[in-house]
Amino acid sequence: MNSETLLIEADRLLAAGQAVQAVSIVAAAAEQGDVDALFRLASWNLTGGPVPRDLRRAREILRRAVAIGHVDAALLEIALTANGSGSPASWHAARTLLAVAARSDPVAAQHIALLDAMRLTADGHPAAEPASARLATQPEIRHFPALLTREECAHLANAANDLLLPAGVVDPRTGRAITHPVRTSDAAVIGPMRESLVVRAINQRLATITATDIAQGEALTILRYRPGQQFRPHFDAIGNARNQRTKTVLIYLNEGFAGGETHFPKLGVTIRPKAGDAVSFTNTLADDTTDPQSLHAGLPVVQGVKWLATRWIRKRPFDAWTGPETQA
Repeated sequence: MNSETLLIEADRLLAAGQAVQAVSIVAAAAEQGDVDALFRLASWNLTGGPVPRDLRRAREILRRAVAIGHVDAALLEIALTANGSGSPASWHAARTLLAVAARSDPVAAQHIALLDAMRLTADGHPAAEPASARLATQPEIRHFPALLTREECAHLANAANDLLLPAGVVDPRTGRAITHPVRTSDAAVIGPMRESLVVRAINQRLATITATDIAQGEALTILRYRPGQQFRPHFDAIGNARNQRTKTVLIYLNEGFAGGETHFPKLGVTIRPKAGDAVSFTNTLADDTTDPQSLHAGLPVVQGVKWLATRWIRKRPFDAWTGPETQA
């Protein structure tokens, strides 16, 4: 059977609860060099279903798919090489793979163009410290004008457009994401499988402006607010967390809408969104408990659509593969 038919059959078997049979037919086809079967098998090893998660094995399978010429496998391998999934992180190796992919893939070529426009060191860090202004001291709130270019903002919004779902909040009792009327936007998480080199470079920029290591950041979250949607007053710190969210960075990705300001009611600070601007603030006191002054809200959008990127930064390294529910 051809690749499409085989994968449809595998999906049917999975839906029928016959995971062993589904894995068997995909693995057999992958062994014979079926590139789509290889990509599916690698994806299963990354996500941990219906086979146990094995990042190193996934990388081995991906390499075979890339060698045969699977474009999506090449982009995925680049992301995993940069963020260190299944092997030590290497910006240089990922950049080399991207250059190879760009010879035949217009998406990879676009990523190259965006990276070339950035001022980066040889290891993907910002070449200069971005300018900022302090808006408050306790908690510290800093404003970074034009931290991202409009092209970088568009890349983030487009990277998440097909993943958007109703946003949730972290349940402080279980650490799991749940829907809640406090937050009415749509959200998408750019996890390690979607972390292009452009996203990786931006995440490194956010680590630089917060004086943290990139490994401390949760996966970048993209939020879309339509008219009437908002994030009512809330705290980003998580009660009784073992690995606390100590800092938050917000990046405004667009303009052309009304409302949607970021408001700190206890401080009297209101930030009007401007495309490319970012705001960072601390969420906790010295003892890692929630700073009551960090209460903030995303005010309702009145007209148009607001796009926002959020990166929550933990006190210690955070495993983006296992998610917040296992590390709260």
